[in-house]
Amino acid sequence: MSFNFIPFEAFFANTAFACLFLGMLMYWIQIGFVWQNRKVASFFMAIANLALVSFLVLRWYDSGHFPLSNLYESLIFLSWSLTTLHFVIEVVFQQPLLSAITAPMALFTNAFAALSLPAEMKMAGPLVPALQSNWLMMHVTVMILSYAALIGGSLLSIAFLILARNLPDTLFTQTGTMAVSSSSAEFANNAALALQVPEAVMNVPNSNLVKLAQKLDNLSYRVLGLGFPLLTIGILSGAVWANEAWGSYWSWDPKETWALLTWLVFAIYLHTRLTKGWQGKKPAMIAALGFLTVWVCFLGVNLIGEGLHSYGFATRG
Repeated sequence: MSFNFIPFEAFFANTAFACLFLGMLMYWIQIGFVWQNRKVASFFMAIANLALVSFLVLRWYDSGHFPLSNLYESLIFLSWSLTTLHFVIEVVFQQPLLSAITAPMALFTNAFAALSLPAEMKMAGPLVPALQSNWLMMHVTVMILSYAALIGGSLLSIAFLILARNLPDTLFTQTGTMAVSSSSAEFANNAALALQVPEAVMNVPNSNLVKLAQKLDNLSYRVLGLGFPLLTIGILSGAVWANEAWGSYWSWDPKETWALLTWLVFAIYLHTRLTKGWQGKKPAMIAALGFLTVWVCFLGVNLIGEGLHSYGFATRG
């Protein structure tokens, strides 16, 4: 008699959803009410991360294969990846309150998986023949990790565009990184300044608002610089796997086409920053466009249910 893992999977999925929601609220409260206690929000996000990885491990054990065979499992893995990126931003970059930007996206992916997908898609099942390959773990894992980094970096660029919308772009064209205090009070004050941008700020290049915007610009560049090579590796590994499964390295499948378009958008972003020396609003607008292409590549194409990559994601009537 086999053990029923479904109640435990449901428990971890529901726990992750609740903790992501509470964590997002705590981060927003920190900004809106200048609350100094960061540990509560980080605690909820840590529990969500552990609940998501526990769900994936149980699904892996229950199904007998790596849990990336359909859209539901992929969204859960993406949500876990975004929470992991969340802690990278907090710990490595020492900017805990910037996680208020990434936390909602982790919640969004988790909520979409939990509330929008049909029940039959959430059930563990056997792999279709095309997915029965060792390349499944390599290719799909790297692709989703790249999506997480590109989504997170693009969100930071969008936040930069919002903060710097009334500031002259010349303030962001100088090289070098300006440090920003990570205190809750100063971050909240900067966020409040961004909503009004008084005339005095426009004339003070070293204002806290400008420093915060420069930090967002630099941080988004670093995160996107991590996501782009992962996307490159994912596309190359997918081409090798496609040759084994379908007899062709490239078939201009909708998923492949949008992956290539996404790669080109972020290649242009990095090219303008590395060789043209662009900083500030222009590359940030390219990254904002990349935010849309990533979601079309990951979610939009799969929901259409067309092409060689449609199995396990959407069924056509």
